[in-house]
Amino acid sequence: MDVPRIFNITESAHRIHNPFTPEKFATLGEALRLEPGARVLDLGSGSGEMLCTWARDFGITGIGIDMSRLFSEQAKRRAEELAVTDRVTFIHDDAAGYVADETVDVAACVGATWIGGGVAGTIKLLAESLRAGGIILIGEPYWVRRPPTEDVARGCQAGSISDHLLLPDLLASFGDLGYDVVEMVLADQDGWDRYEAAKWLTMRRWLDANPGDDFASEVRAQLTSEPERYARYTRDYMGWGVFALMARP
Repeated sequence: MDVPRIFNITESAHRIHNPFTPEKFATLGEALRLEPGARVLDLGSGSGEMLCTWARDFGITGIGIDMSRLFSEQAKRRAEELAVTDRVTFIHDDAAGYVADETVDVAACVGATWIGGGVAGTIKLLAESLRAGGIILIGEPYWVRRPPTEDVARGCQAGSISDHLLLPDLLASFGDLGYDVVEMVLADQDGWDRYEAAKWLTMRRWLDANPGDDFASEVRAQLTSEPERYARYTRDYMGWGVFALMARP
């Protein structure tokens, strides 16, 4: 079980596998008013930065599930670096369908809503692990402005314009599912640049170290095209944020 190899290569040096920065995760933790001992489940936990830093800074306990073997091992090492191995556990597994043995205070899927077939399905999955009155966190992209054509949407790595909503429509969609939006923290341009541009040096160094690898041609093609694609499309049209939801009575 693993993610496609291209992700393990391009994001191997990332601590955060989305457009958030460490400062944004700190802001989110403060905004949620996390208390020591709060239990957090993170489906698609990547390299564990959110859970590890929240354990260090706010005293939470947590479980992270991710299907990338590389990222799961990086998360365990990060927990050791921050001396929080007694507070957080990382499991290499498929997060799709995962339900915690004990209900949690916060159930999160920060940028991997494909595990539930989209936002609605992922919220339904997270709710199965959540205590009454708990908070669901959804990390999701949205259109800052709607692409004028389907070609532009595909340039943003969306399948079509309909794959994403404008921010007001995304917020309204949570209400349609029976949830109040109680907080949100949005990525900024620097976060997007750091997430995307950091991949380029990683790819170049991988190519220099692996010139004869069967996968080199695919990595080379991506490194050649990605800077222009990102600047032309994603940077102008895409937003990303984490949204805190509570079920309506």
